[in-house]
Amino acid sequence: MRRATVRTEHERPQLIAAALRPDNTDEMQSEVEGDTVVTHIERETTGGLQSTVDDYVVNVDVADRVVQHAYRHNKSKP
Repeated sequence: MRRATVRTEHERPQLIAAALRPDNTDEMQSEVEGDTVVTHIERETTGGLQSTVDDYVVNVDVADRVVQHAYRHNKSKP
């Protein structure tokens, strides 16, 4: 079994974790620790682990951008 842990810091980690949850597979577990989303990933092969981590990192980036954009947009409303 191959394993990786990805830690990413965010201003609103609960929102990021919630946005990522639908894309998580059975081999992934995420939790929030302070301002950090911690995700543990297990896969049978190194290639599978690499693919899953790559996909996850892209999803984190998109989720973070969407949350930041939404927050800025809602903050500017009267």
